[in-house]
Amino acid sequence: MTKSKSLFPFILITSLFFLWGFAHNLDPILIPHLKKSFTLTTVQATLVDSAVFIAYFLMALPAGFIIKKYGYKIGIITGLLIFASGCYLFIPAANTQQYSFFLVALFIIACGLTILETAANPYASSLGDPATSTQRLNFAQSFNGLAATLAPIIGGRIILTKGYTSAQLSTMTELGRKLALASEASSVKMPYFVLGSVLVLIAILFAFTHLPKIQHNEGQAASKNIFHALKHRHLAWGVAAQFFYVGAQVCVFSLFILYVTKSAGITEIEATYYLGLCGLAFLIGRFIGTILMRYFRSAVLLAAYAGINILLCCIAILGHGMTTVYTVIGICFFMSIMFPTIFALGIKELKGDTEFGSSLIIMSIVGGAVLPRIFGYISDITGNIQYGYLVPLLCFAVVASFGFKGYRVKVKPESLPVSAIL
Repeated sequence: MTKSKSLFPFILITSLFFLWGFAHNLDPILIPHLKKSFTLTTVQATLVDSAVFIAYFLMALPAGFIIKKYGYKIGIITGLLIFASGCYLFIPAANTQQYSFFLVALFIIACGLTILETAANPYASSLGDPATSTQRLNFAQSFNGLAATLAPIIGGRIILTKGYTSAQLSTMTELGRKLALASEASSVKMPYFVLGSVLVLIAILFAFTHLPKIQHNEGQAASKNIFHALKHRHLAWGVAAQFFYVGAQVCVFSLFILYVTKSAGITEIEATYYLGLCGLAFLIGRFIGTILMRYFRSAVLLAAYAGINILLCCIAILGHGMTTVYTVIGICFFMSIMFPTIFALGIKELKGDTEFGSSLIIMSIVGGAVLPRIFGYISDITGNIQYGYLVPLLCFAVVASFGFKGYRVKVKPESLPVSAIL
């Protein structure tokens, strides 16, 4: 495949990383917004993440089957249209003022995201020289970091600035409070309507664009089933590492506003700007990580970054004031390379098992539904949200283990060709 033929498709695929990154990074704005609107506990508010990441678990295998049967292009268009449908559902959700309706809309959005990520990650990794697949995926994922920078700032200004304080709400009558919350809930309509419309346009663009077919090595049999893919030891390790990494990322990003308003005593609006800095650190980290991979093996860099984050989590637990804010920004920087690096190492040399392997790693994103709930329980039980950072600390320990040894590709005797055994 020539560079000229793969350049525009790679640009188009890269745009998907930005779009789903933007959607994900509106969730940290929704959590405090809905927490106040529906008077939720921290655990109840984390149902936003649960609705999103449970979809990854349920849809990952169907996504793999869709892509395997109909191809990457149909998979991407399907994902975009489902994603757009979920965005449009925010309008009736805001009108009805039902928390469960918001969760359904988020679940549908995440179903679309699951298909997109199942398709786009291996496609971006495979669209070029196999030797630079990890660097290429990190570069594409950098635009996910750009979205993480912009979404909190844009979303915060549109969604949170129209809110009422707890003091203002407490002085209102029951009817007045209901009307005030209805007005506040309506602030989510415009950003999600615009996002949905952009997604429809991107889907149309994909429909009229030729995407090069990704071929696995000749002579490599297609995967028989999902269990055949799991025979690859490094894939099993990758699934576990991705489960814990995504859990850590969601804890850090989604609960950032709730965390820093308590640990540093700043306002929600101020917190959104610092959350934007988290996204910027994440973006810069991706670009720097992509460059460093020219000089260091990606697994070594992954293990080192995870080790640094273990130390930063200790500071996040024990620190005070603005130190905690800057510490979490640092965690975001060192998280930056983890998802694409784990993904690329996990599907390395899977050949015919690539589609199912990709589905399994995307399925493991369900960690984002499970681990923030544990973070919330620890915070509610102890009365100190900083103690919740014990969860990301343990998650990064698992990622470090994958970077030290779990990534190594081991070929089992039964998978070797006869000529290699004789």
